[in-house]
Amino acid sequence: MKKAFRKIHLWLSVPFGLIITVICLSGAALVFEDEVTELCRRDLYYVEKVSGAPLPVEYLIEKVAGTLPDSVAVTGVSISSDAERAYQVNLSKPRRASVYVDQYTGEVKGRHERAPFFLTMFKLHRWLLDGMKPDGGIFWGKMIVGVSTLMFVFVLISGIVIWWPRTKKALKNSLKIAVGKGRRRFWYDLHVAGGMYALVLLLAMALTGLTWSFSWYRTGFYKVFGVEMKQRAGHGALQTAHGTPQTAHGTLQTVHGTPQTAHGGKSGRNSSEEGRGNREHTSPYACWQQVYEELKARNAGYKQITVSNGSASVSFERFGNQRAADRYAFNPQDGEITEVTLYKDTDASGKMRGWIYSVHVGSWGGMFTRILTFIAALLGGTLPLTGYYLWLRRIRLI
Repeated sequence: MKKAFRKIHLWLSVPFGLIITVICLSGAALVFEDEVTELCRRDLYYVEKVSGAPLPVEYLIEKVAGTLPDSVAVTGVSISSDAERAYQVNLSKPRRASVYVDQYTGEVKGRHERAPFFLTMFKLHRWLLDGMKPDGGIFWGKMIVGVSTLMFVFVLISGIVIWWPRTKKALKNSLKIAVGKGRRRFWYDLHVAGGMYALVLLLAMALTGLTWSFSWYRTGFYKVFGVEMKQRAGHGALQTAHGTPQTAHGTLQTVHGTPQTAHGGKSGRNSSEEGRGNREHTSPYACWQQVYEELKARNAGYKQITVSNGSASVSFERFGNQRAADRYAFNPQDGEITEVTLYKDTDASGKMRGWIYSVHVGSWGGMFTRILTFIAALLGGTLPLTGYYLWLRRIRLI
């Protein structure tokens, strides 16, 4: 049986090996994108000095709105529990666009833009730099990545069968990487032992990654876990730092034009008859500060609160699904919370999407699992290269 699996392992690895290397190495480059981006642009994502209480959300949003063209509107604001992180104001377009503002001075610090290097790595990882055809033609880059990832799964499984040792002593020896017994032995050990060390994480990344490549696979993957897929209707995606979405309850409504200044107060509530009579002239963001303060008081230990027009979400620093969030709906006129949907009560389809993402990028266990995922992706990128070397040595071409 091992002889048959050796042939499967070889003849799948030879044509798809280089593509697998590109997918793995580009994926490894994306693992710490947020950290690298923030390190290089700390002036954008962090405030220079924490001084006093932050300015009202309404005032900050209007400062940002004043810098936007008429065709772009503010759709939400994301506020971190870290007092040194600037407020992120989310925009209606382009997709995943946001602006950062200093909550203590009101300075609009600038717009978030994905670094060209990471944008290239992302396109390589997902589509081999191909693009979706406007005429609906075949998306070849996406298809090649999907097929190569699927073949990688079979390569890994066949590798287990080939490697499986017969004795405990053989198992111990097969997990060692010798560095002083010649070049060929080193590359062989790196291929065999390195592949086994990274096997579980590589399989997890490949099996979850396939859900973005093929709809038939995604449907089957969900069914394996007893989950029926649902369309994401009625939920707008609020963007957090660097494009990671948090799902907020309700549909985001676009606010066009420059907002009018609210008449005092931190919310849309006015006790006077004049205030109630002029409520339609109040800024659409007037009660966002009130909603934020209430959610902050309700949720000790929150990581981030995102507020939009009529909806909000609260995420926490915890292991597991990194897109998990409690969702709230509120009355845009007076800021009253009208509906609460805790994460534990979220539909299974939404939870599954978050878990797939968290497992794929290795964020489910915090920094430790992200480091392991980074190392596994690097090892995954070397497996085809070491495999090519051993194969070419065996057929005496090198």
